[in-house]
Amino acid sequence: MPNPVLLNNIDHAAMRVIATRGAAYGDNVMSALTWPDEFRTLQAHYPIVFQQNGAGGYDALALFGFQPGENLFLDGEVWDAAEIPLSIQRQPFLIGTDGSELVVHVDLDNPRLSRDQGEPLFLPQGGNTEYTERMASVLRAIHLGLEGARSFTAALLQHNLLESFFLDITLDDGSDNRLAGFYTIHEERLAALDGAALASLHAAGHLQAIYMVLASLSQFRALIDRKNRRNAGQR
Repeated sequence: MPNPVLLNNIDHAAMRVIATRGAAYGDNVMSALTWPDEFRTLQAHYPIVFQQNGAGGYDALALFGFQPGENLFLDGEVWDAAEIPLSIQRQPFLIGTDGSELVVHVDLDNPRLSRDQGEPLFLPQGGNTEYTERMASVLRAIHLGLEGARSFTAALLQHNLLESFFLDITLDDGSDNRLAGFYTIHEERLAALDGAALASLHAAGHLQAIYMVLASLSQFRALIDRKNRRNAGQR
């Protein structure tokens, strides 16, 4: 479980963050939270799907693998994609609030934290480093993105555009595998929407995001290829 505390330049003056990628730092994950503002860049690398979040809604996820703990883009300290979701980049920081103000928290139990290696968080005189300022910007983008995601998924549900799916995969080694528990856009229902519904989705900026999700599904083929190469001991 995370152990978040408010980041400050007194208690955390010597704190550094290891920015290297790797399983030891929590990057061996199957998926990451994403939102419509990221869809355009992420759809070129990852399938984007939806999953129920336990609070009566749905979250959009970028998929990195087919089973928990599997990240087929991670090769040692290399993340083999030009774009990494912000929800991965922001580690070990979390968004907090102080009244109506957004504040930065840090997870004290995160393995990226160090006192002798990585990016310093504060300057000798106490000000934020460029790295800390960038992470604060990332957290603000996440906050705004998640706010927009709520209206997006509400619109999908309003028009009954989400459907569950499963993906049966036979790998090169002959093993049969099934990906289940996720949702995607129901293309036939989308195509059947009348002009008023489409105009409403477009006016809200949702229509482009929907098509980005559909375009991302072509990345399943590349993800399967990565799985086959990983099983064969290749990069």
